[in-house]
Formats: sequence, structure tokens, C-alpha cells
Amino acid sequence: MFPQEIKTVAEMLVDAARDRHLRIVTAESCTGGLVAAAITSIPGSSEVFDRGFVTYSNRAKQEMLGVAGDLIADMGAVSEPVVRAMAEGALARSNGLISVAITGVAGPGGGSAFKPVGTVHFATALTNQDVRHREFHFNHESREAVQMAATLTALQLLVERAEI
Repeated sequence: MFPQEIKTVAEMLVDAARDRHLRIVTAESCTGGLVAAAITSIPGSSEVFDRGFVTYSNRAKQEMLGVAGDLIADMGAVSEPVVRAMAEGALARSNGLISVAITGVAGPGGGSAFKPVGTVHFATALTNQDVRHREFHFNHESREAVQMAATLTALQLLVERAEI
């Protein structure tokens, strides 16, 4: 189902989370649950995965994660402040200790001069620590390629954060 590189990083994440007694939660928009699916495809992931929020619509971000509607209206759903709020909201509304949030423009439409197709914002949060943000611009030809690149990146960022 997933490319080998994604499987390998997901296995690394499950191992790192198990070693550090971390429970993982995801908050996904443009990846539509692919990060959660990649994690749960690994045997033993039930020991470390708490839940995944698929908050594709702005309303879902507000209702499920507590992202302020004004923040979305002012900054846009694909923005650093919104993805940070998503990561924090996922931790606050779960039993997770580490979260990743993803929001972006997977394409092929929906991009703009300021937020072209392939723009994806990520945030990781660890209980009682700072929220970290990264922005990537994936220049892939298809929606699926952007989603797979974003899934891999989210997993890598979780591994990086879990190993601290």
C-alpha cells in the first residue's frame, strides 16, 4: 500500500515511540489520514498510536481541534498559525503525548501565487514543550505525489521529534 521508504520511516517511528513511551496523535488535512494509515500499517503500532483526526474542512479544524475560526479567516487554512493550532488541539483532545499536524495545497488546483500547489505546513508538538513548524514546497506532478511526499515528511518530523 505504501512505498518502502514510508514503511521504513513508520517502523522507525513506532520503535522510537515505544522506546520513549510516547503516544502519537495526528491531525491531517491535505493528507486525508495517510499519516495515520502509514503508522497503523506497522505491527505493534497499537502500543503507541492513540488516534488520528482528519480535519479536511475548516469547520472540522474548528470543531475537532479547536482552531479559532478567526485565525483561519485571517491567515488561511494553509498557514503556520493554523497548523500550530492543529498540533496543539490534537494533543489537547487526545491521550497523545506527541502530535503532528499537516495542512497544505495538494493540487492540482487550489493554489495561488502566495500558496502554490505543493505548499504544505507541518507542526509537531510534544507535551510540555514547544510547537515546531516547518514549511515545504513539493514540486510534484500529481496530487498523490504531493500527498505521499507530505506523508513521508510528517513521519520523518515525528521521528526527529520523538528522538529528542
